[in-house]
Amino acid sequence: MAGIKALVGLSFSGAIGLTFLLLGCALEQYGVYWPLFVLIFYVLSPIPTFISRRLSDSTESSSACRELAYFITTGIVVSAFGLPIILARKSTIQWGACGLVMTGNAVIFLTILGFFVVFGSGDDFSWEQW
Repeated sequence: MAGIKALVGLSFSGAIGLTFLLLGCALEQYGVYWPLFVLIFYVLSPIPTFISRRLSDSTESSSACRELAYFITTGIVVSAFGLPIILARKSTIQWGACGLVMTGNAVIFLTILGFFVVFGSGDDFSWEQW
């Protein structure tokens, strides 16, 4: 039952993060949908970790494959935070929209981290069984 509660909590926090992202795009005073390109980073961020957990041996505490995946994931996350700042500096979006998108980024990436913490342990309720 604890796994179901975690899944519901993660889905709720994901919805909150996407709400912040959409508010940064769709509010009348902002009205520009360029920040939606961070959705690409949301999709790309867990892929290196999925691949590294599939390829590396789980008994090792650290491996070059996992470290490379963490490095690539960090680059993707930093890029997701950098894109709204660059768009705001070039006056493509307003700074208020940038703040909402950055808040949504933080919530979504914490949700993705929570997913790996809750379901990444390899026990009976793991994402690897899906």
